Amino acid sequence: MYTAHNASINGPLSACVSSLRDSTRLLDSTISILESGTKDFPRTTRAVQAVRAYELISEPELFSAQRELASEIGPEVEHLLRRVETHLAKLERREKSLISRAELQEGRIAQGQPRIEGRAKVKERMSLFATDERAARQERLRMLGNKRERLEHTLERLTLQMAHKVWHFPLWIGARGAHPWV
Repeated sequence: MYTAHNASINGPLSACVSSLRDSTRLLDSTISILESGTKDFPRTTRAVQAVRAYELISEPELFSAQRELASEIGPEVEHLLRRVETHLAKLERREKSLISRAELQEGRIAQGQPRIEGRAKVKERMSLFATDERAARQERLRMLGNKRERLEHTLERLTLQMAHKVWHFPLWIGARGAHPWV
């Protein structure tokens, strides 16, 4: 009886085990398909959520944003330009002052009378002093020229930065949406 009972139970159980194994294989296959399909999911999400560089905004919004940017940047650039011009004018005045001062001192040295020392020593000192003075003046003029070039370069760089900001402002507005200040 025990064997007949086992045989009567084994038939349906073996069918259940077979069905369970088929279901397990189907689930394994489904899992592998899902894994291969979602393996690239992080890259796909980044690609889908990429920021659009060129959004359409209305022309009045663009013009108002450009006016606002110009009103913010314009006075600062003008202020910097005035400072550079003032500084250049000051350097030019200083250069002229130093040149005239050097010429005046050269004239004084050339006309000066020796007091205690002999004339030969005075002439020797005057020539050394004049040579040193000329070299110092030339060095100073060279330094002022270099400083002027640096200031002109800074002015050009600031102008280019302003142009770059004005150029990229519509892109910035597009990336931020219709109202970037909100």
